[in-house]
Amino acid sequence: MEQLANDLTLALKDYQLPNFIAVEGPIGVGKTTLAKRLANSFNYETLLEQADENPFLERFYQDRRGGALPTQLYFLFQRTRQIQAIRQGDMFNQVRVSDFLIEKDQLFAQVTLDDEELKLYQTVYQQLTIDAPRPDLVIYLQASTDVLLERVQRRGIQAEKAIDADYLSQLNDAYTRFFYYYDEAPLLIVNASDIDLVNSENDYRDLVDSMLNIKSGRHYYNPRPHL
Repeated sequence: MEQLANDLTLALKDYQLPNFIAVEGPIGVGKTTLAKRLANSFNYETLLEQADENPFLERFYQDRRGGALPTQLYFLFQRTRQIQAIRQGDMFNQVRVSDFLIEKDQLFAQVTLDDEELKLYQTVYQQLTIDAPRPDLVIYLQASTDVLLERVQRRGIQAEKAIDADYLSQLNDAYTRFFYYYDEAPLLIVNASDIDLVNSENDYRDLVDSMLNIKSGRHYYNPRPHL
């Protein structure tokens, strides 16, 4: 495993890497894990969601109807503050990996809010100055609802214990629709159901190899798991 990691570090020297990579996908798919591994391999800064800071999130998982609006607005304000902090620090030119796209915030709003709440959310969204950097590469991780549910249950986070298959299925459908039309940056769509980006250095290396030559357009990566 150490040899694979060293080989990857050497291989990266032969490529012009994207300055800003955004990793996306539904809860449990592994986007934060991949973002952190890429940051470590490329020696990049990270820009990560801070879900554990949202005081409404556990309430939302227990009562999605009642907790959706404050949860959604908190995440919107949090991400806006993160982007503003980057801009104030004049760090847009720094290399970094993010585990979210600000545009996907509206995806969750459309899934979780009723019509009146969605109108209020959209009004707030439109009033905010959100001048987010455009990624040089977006990696969208896909997995089946069953796989997502198993991964969420396995990691055992207290706030997530109320997450069910119906909610994950709605999220999966919303992500599929969102990325079907997404064309703001080069896009790599990854079938992540049968790969292990936590424990398998081979799976991780193969994914990195597949993304290194992407400069434009939409690409698909459907890997075969390593035994």
